[in-house]
Amino acid sequence: MTVKELRTFLNEHLVPSKLYKIGGHHNKRICLEKAGDGWDLYFSEKKRRIGVMHFKDEGSACAGMKNELRKMMELMYGLTWAPEK
Repeated sequence: MTVKELRTFLNEHLVPSKLYKIGGHHNKRICLEKAGDGWDLYFSEKKRRIGVMHFKDEGSACAGMKNELRKMMELMYGLTWAPEK
């Protein structure tokens, strides 16, 4: 999955954009950004990067973000999509 495909997936599944930021960071959102030799996924709070996960490739990073957002949607709204097997 690419970042473009991830954006399409999140839009199709009505994931509120207030939960995430792709490319850069935004306070109180799950963020995904290109970082050196790979991709970083983390929660941003007051310009701090919390729980940073580093991925070597775009596909793994997108899958990681998709999974974190799935869990967040389930906790916050009681709605989600089935996890990939």
